[in-house]
Amino acid sequence: MAQELQQNQKLGQHLTLKQIRFVRLLELNAPELDEAVEKELEDNPALEPLDSAVNQDKDYKDNTPFYLRRASNSSPDTPQYDFTPADTSESLYDYLERQIDEKTLPPTIAATAKYIVGNLDSNGYLQRPLAGIIDDLAFNHDIIIDDKTADAALSAVQSLDPPGVGARNLQQTLLLQLYRMPQSVTRNDAIEILNDYFEPFSMRHSHKILSGMKITRRRLDEANQLILTLNPKPGASFGGHAETSAGVIIPDFIISRDDNDFSITLNNRIPELTIQESFSEAMRGVERRRGRPKKGTEFISSRYNDARDFIQILRQRQQTMLSVMTAILHWQKQYFESGDIYTLRPMMIRDLSNVTGLDPSVISRATTNKYVDTPWGAIIPLRSLFSDTVNQTDDEPSETKQPDENQEDNTAPPNTVDALTNRQIEGLISTIVDEEDKRHPLSDEKIRRLLADKGYDISRRTIAKYRDRQGILVARLRKSL
Repeated sequence: MAQELQQNQKLGQHLTLKQIRFVRLLELNAPELDEAVEKELEDNPALEPLDSAVNQDKDYKDNTPFYLRRASNSSPDTPQYDFTPADTSESLYDYLERQIDEKTLPPTIAATAKYIVGNLDSNGYLQRPLAGIIDDLAFNHDIIIDDKTADAALSAVQSLDPPGVGARNLQQTLLLQLYRMPQSVTRNDAIEILNDYFEPFSMRHSHKILSGMKITRRRLDEANQLILTLNPKPGASFGGHAETSAGVIIPDFIISRDDNDFSITLNNRIPELTIQESFSEAMRGVERRRGRPKKGTEFISSRYNDARDFIQILRQRQQTMLSVMTAILHWQKQYFESGDIYTLRPMMIRDLSNVTGLDPSVISRATTNKYVDTPWGAIIPLRSLFSDTVNQTDDEPSETKQPDENQEDNTAPPNTVDALTNRQIEGLISTIVDEEDKRHPLSDEKIRRLLADKGYDISRRTIAKYRDRQGILVARLRKSL
C-alpha cells in the first residue's frame, strides 16, 4: 500500500465568535436581552454599569463607555414603561386547599382531596386517572386508600368553588356547573342536551336535538344561551401560579406620534456599560510591556476583550434594531397613521433588505418574536406587518414589486395602491363572517363567490387557509343552534 499527499482547495464561510454572539443577541426580545446583559455583568468582572449619566450625543470610540439609550429619536417626554409586577393574588390551589380545610372531612379523604387538587391543571381539570393517584399516595406518602375513598375525595373537590373544578373533560365541567343552579325548565333542558346530545350540540346539529328531545326551537335557544354562559375553564381566572399566570408581552419598540412626526423608542432596561477601571489600568500595563507576558495576564486580556466586544456587539445590535424598525415605519407609514389594516402595504423581508442594506437573515432575526407598541396603544408582533401581494386577478400570492434602482429615493415603498395584501383579504373574510346569518353560516365556496363579486378572484383553498389563520371555524361549527 502506497501513501501519497494531496492538496485540496475549498471555499467556505465561518462565523467568528463575535459574529455568533451578535446573532444570538439579535434574536433576543426585550426581556431576554435584559437578562442576557445582567448575566454578562455577573460573569465578566471587567464589565460594569456606570452610575453617572453619559451624554447621549457623544461620539463613542471602541474603548469608551457605551450608553444604551432607552429612547432613540424620541422626545424627553416619552413615557417610561416598566415591567408588569409579579402576580401576588391567591392561586387556584391555595383557594381550593383553604376550602378543604374549612370542610368537615375525615383526615384520609381530606389528604386525598388535597393531593387531587395538586394534580389539577391550570384550567381546573383532572387529567390523571384515580388509579394513578392511589398508587402515588401509597408509594410516595404511605397513604393507603381504596377506590371508594378516592371517589369520595374527588366528589369533595368537585363540590368546591369555582363550580366545575375537578372535572375530567369539558362535558363534565359544564354539567357540574349546571347541577349547582336552581331547578328550572331551561336548566333541565341544558343538562339533558349535555348528557344525551353532547356530540350533536358540539357539531351544531340542532335538528337532531329538536327531533330527539321533542322541544320547541325557543326552548332549545334558551338552553343553548344558558350553556354559553358557563365557564369552560373554571380555574383559568386564578393567578399566583406559574401555569395560571398569563404571559405578559413586553414590546421591543414603542412608537409615539406628535402631529405628523413619529418617534421610535427602544424599550430596554439596560444600564450604561463600561469596562472596569482596574482592568483598563492592567491592560495598559500589559500593552506597555515588551516580550513574553507575565503569568496571569491571559485572564485579564480575555476578560477585557470580552467586555469590549460585548459593548460593541450590543451597540451594533441596538443600531440594527433601530434601522429595521425605521425602515418598517417608513414602509408602513399609512398603517401607523391610521391603524387600519386596509392601509397595510405588501412588505417582505427582502424589501427591507434592499432598503437597509442588511442581509435578509439579519432582518429575519431582528423581527422574529419582537413586538411594537403602536401609537393607538395596541401591541402587535412585527411579523404581522409582513404580507404578500394578492392580485385582484390572481388567486395566489405573488412577489412584492421591488423598488426601481433608478429612483432617486430608493427607500420609498413600491407603488402598491392597486395591490391587495393577504392581510386585507383576511380582513374582508372576517367582515363577511361577522355579518353572516349565524343560523345559515357561509361556506368557503360562498365566501369565494362574494369576494369574486367584489372583483377579487381568490380560490376556495386560499379562502380556507386565510380563514384558518384567523382562527375562524368552518361553517358547520359556526352555526348557531
